[in-house]
Amino acid sequence: MSLCCYMPSQYLIRKTSNITVGCSVEDLKWGPVNHIFGHTDRKLVHRRTNELSHLNAASRHPSGSKSEASRWKSALTSLNAFYRFSRPHTVIGTITSIISVSLLAVESLTDISPSFLTGLLEAVIAALFMNIYIVGLNQVYDIEIDKVNKPNLPLASGEYSLRTGVAVILTSAAMSFGVAWVVGSLPLFWALFISFILGTAYSVNLPFLRWKRFAVVAAVCILAVRAVVVQLAFFLHMQTFVFRRSVSFSRPLIFATAFMSFFSVVIALFKDIPDIEGDRIYGIRSFSVRLGQKRVFWICVCLLEMAYSVAMVIGATSSCIWSKFVTVLGHAVLASILWKRARSLDLMSKAAITSFYMFIWKLFYAEYLLIPLVR
Repeated sequence: MSLCCYMPSQYLIRKTSNITVGCSVEDLKWGPVNHIFGHTDRKLVHRRTNELSHLNAASRHPSGSKSEASRWKSALTSLNAFYRFSRPHTVIGTITSIISVSLLAVESLTDISPSFLTGLLEAVIAALFMNIYIVGLNQVYDIEIDKVNKPNLPLASGEYSLRTGVAVILTSAAMSFGVAWVVGSLPLFWALFISFILGTAYSVNLPFLRWKRFAVVAAVCILAVRAVVVQLAFFLHMQTFVFRRSVSFSRPLIFATAFMSFFSVVIALFKDIPDIEGDRIYGIRSFSVRLGQKRVFWICVCLLEMAYSVAMVIGATSSCIWSKFVTVLGHAVLASILWKRARSLDLMSKAAITSFYMFIWKLFYAEYLLIPLVR
């Protein structure tokens, strides 16, 4: 048998080459081209198989991954809405004020004990729930006004339904009084109860209520809570309930009450300056509506500067050298920063006025850092 009978012709080899290049590895059974390209094709097929395996593994549970991401996004959105609903600048103010006033009852380092920390925590938790009730109730009754003045708030923007807002404030009030009942502190209960009554009368739209419509009465409500109730009731909670001592009003406590009376009036006046447009539309006769933004702004600045001046005088009369130095220097620095920023403010810009209002709250926090150092 001749060997040439089994060898393909050159024409057949060329045709086989063309056909074999377009076929899969399994189809390459013979010929020179199989020998040349076979290993390369097997590598390409193996690599493609691995890629498909990875893609299949990654997409095996696509709905589960997407669902988990959606849950996380929804949770963060809800948390952000609650954060804005609680008005965080008031929350920080409540925490710093209670801590500062509680420290006024400390007479020595041995007073900072587990019982002190427990009493402080109980007061802060109860007050925070009441704070959320008060600011939330105001939003419930101010939805239409907030659509003009503060459209980013959850009720005004539609993120919260009215039912959700009501549920949050009722739960907060119940939790606040629940904590007070469990603790059993009479000063703590009265602090919460008076805040509840004044906060409700300030916002609720019922006959003889909604006191925020009247500028003087609204200012008195804020002053009573921020300057009197917070200072005296929470101090007495620590002094009489936690430390079991007799009632006594120290020099730092009297200073704190007097200074925060000025500060509370400023906050009551200033908070309406950025909201003049909505207040005018819905008949809220605030001082800003009646007197104008510029006049009320400079009244607030002058009141604070007067308060800082008095604080420096009181600090200078202290018999404690370090207290004298810290209180005089601290209030002088705050007064200088306030005056410098006030002179550069653009009163035609609502964003600038709102930013300055937040700056007033920062001064409020700073004062509560200085109050325990007054001696």
